[in-house]
Amino acid sequence: MVRIKICGITSVAEASLAERYGADAIGLLVGRRHRACDFVKRDVARKICQSVVPFITPVLVTHLEDPNQILRLVDAVPCPVLQLHSDLLPSVLATLRERLRPKKVIGKVSIQGRDALDRAREIESSVDAIVLDSVDPMTDRVGGTGKTHDWSLSAKIVANCKVPVVLAGGLTPQNVMEAIHIVRPFAVDVNSGVEKPDGRKSKERIFRFIAAVRSAS
Repeated sequence: MVRIKICGITSVAEASLAERYGADAIGLLVGRRHRACDFVKRDVARKICQSVVPFITPVLVTHLEDPNQILRLVDAVPCPVLQLHSDLLPSVLATLRERLRPKKVIGKVSIQGRDALDRAREIESSVDAIVLDSVDPMTDRVGGTGKTHDWSLSAKIVANCKVPVVLAGGLTPQNVMEAIHIVRPFAVDVNSGVEKPDGRKSKERIFRFIAAVRSAS
């Protein structure tokens, strides 16, 4: 069964919404370096993390690149999973993973071309999972772009990767079934695809997204 992460959760109410409709994980964005609308302060993220019911995984997502800053952030927001949404060196990822055990560390691969295949191979032994995401250089977004990427490249990474692969980037209730059939990921990760026009999470879109994933699985 394909796991589901609802990212960009900004309140306890949004976390409860994701839980209610069957999400496996929620993403809390803290430590912004690139343009994004869903980042929250550490105390807000900590409150949301502590509110989550058992068997739902809160994931700390950050753009931070300095290892010491990352370690301080992890101390402040005690999530069991850390998603490093920047292009850190494999050696840095490996060091953080070792320092943070038993927490799990997810590394990012931006799907911009065939270089993504090399990046996935370079980091797979340094992380517990890899997230494949779209980037938008025009808006300085490295996630939450609302843009899809070349799913055939993502499928090649999944087929050859030794760790679980999470598919992100422009997923919606309308296209997630097709994405799963093509890519065959371990999990899918959605943010803007389940938002209202005002940027808040939509009850209806979360319900439809999760229902589509379950049908595809």
